[in-house]
Amino acid sequence: MCGRFALTATPDQTAAFLGLAELEDFPARYNIAPTQPVLMAIAGLPQAPCSNLPDRQPMLVRWGLIPTWVKDTHEFPLLFNARSEGATEKASFRTAMRHRRALVPASGFYEWRQSGGKRGQPYWVRPKHGGLVAFAGLIETYAEPGGSEMDTGAILTVNANADIAYIHDRMPVVINPQDFARWLDCRMLEPRDVADLLRPAQLDFFEAVPVSDLVNKVANTGPEIQEKGIVGPEPEKTRRQKSGADDSQMTLF
Repeated sequence: MCGRFALTATPDQTAAFLGLAELEDFPARYNIAPTQPVLMAIAGLPQAPCSNLPDRQPMLVRWGLIPTWVKDTHEFPLLFNARSEGATEKASFRTAMRHRRALVPASGFYEWRQSGGKRGQPYWVRPKHGGLVAFAGLIETYAEPGGSEMDTGAILTVNANADIAYIHDRMPVVINPQDFARWLDCRMLEPRDVADLLRPAQLDFFEAVPVSDLVNKVANTGPEIQEKGIVGPEPEKTRRQKSGADDSQMTLF
């Protein structure tokens, strides 16, 4: 599961990592939640021969995918995650898996280790050696009843590896830089051709740092939410946790 994440790299660092020409300036974001705008990258139009311009483009997407066939968004669940194991067959994600695969840049994500029936200890899960990571994303453009269109998206998840499983049984799918082009190529490659990329991150790729419960509240958006917190007792079992959301406008500011 991935219900909160952060993107604290600069626009230049993010553009270089994703292979984008450039990005508009945006501030560090320490507590990104569902329904908020998130940056994603998709394959762009093919460039002319001998061009040195990148063929990827950025998109600003509402985090929470809405399939095109939804009639009433108020009665439809918030799909901010998609289980990779069934995304190719599931009606909500099938078309996006075929036509609109994306990369979601992040500095890391948050997860909660449950204790009984209560939200437990939050952890900041980040690449052990620093830098950025790209989650596998899906994009769907939803046409609202009034005629306006809204780009929406979800992050694909997979069974957690041993580094994360003691906190939660799911984790985001990580796409390695050498696989960016394959994952984004929806013109030539079908979902079955990239199915091998939908796997847990390699062991020792991530490290989990316990942080304070300031991250629990979406309104807390400063770097202090990543300060090391107190680790509580081991829980008896792990349960899934729904993350909060708000109604932020489509802007990274």
